[in-house]
Amino acid sequence: MKFRETWAYLQSELDRVAAFLTDPFLCAIRLYWGWQFFLTGKGKLSNLEATSEFFASLGLPAATAQATLAGATECFGGLLLLVGLASRLVSVPLIATMVVAYLAAHREVVVGIWQDSDAFVSAPPFLFLLASIIVFVFGPGRWSVDGLLQSRRRKVVA
Repeated sequence: MKFRETWAYLQSELDRVAAFLTDPFLCAIRLYWGWQFFLTGKGKLSNLEATSEFFASLGLPAATAQATLAGATECFGGLLLLVGLASRLVSVPLIATMVVAYLAAHREVVVGIWQDSDAFVSAPPFLFLLASIIVFVFGPGRWSVDGLLQSRRRKVVA
């Protein structure tokens, strides 16, 4: 085989493998980070007084309301993310919650992102934010309730 043919064959095979791995990858992201969101939100709601005091110490207005909203978003949004129901829709408030977490509790790493990018990616909200963005951009995958519903809709239309 010539180089071009070998290269095209290799690319084709890698594309096929990557396409095969998309759904398991998205499922793993949703299961792990949906559960982590649930646990984090449940922790906030279970310790609402302490969470409210922490939010107040950050200077957030209406700390109890914000603690409740953040906890509920993470808890129930995490469960929806976990099963893959309304995944893209629920990713939006989860992304917003993580952006607020960055700006309120980790402002110094946001401001210093160009000087110390390791601090930015090491901050607690980073992986939660990344997982939410991945689900928003790529969707939940076929191994989800959304994927199942979409598959049924296609069968009805066809």
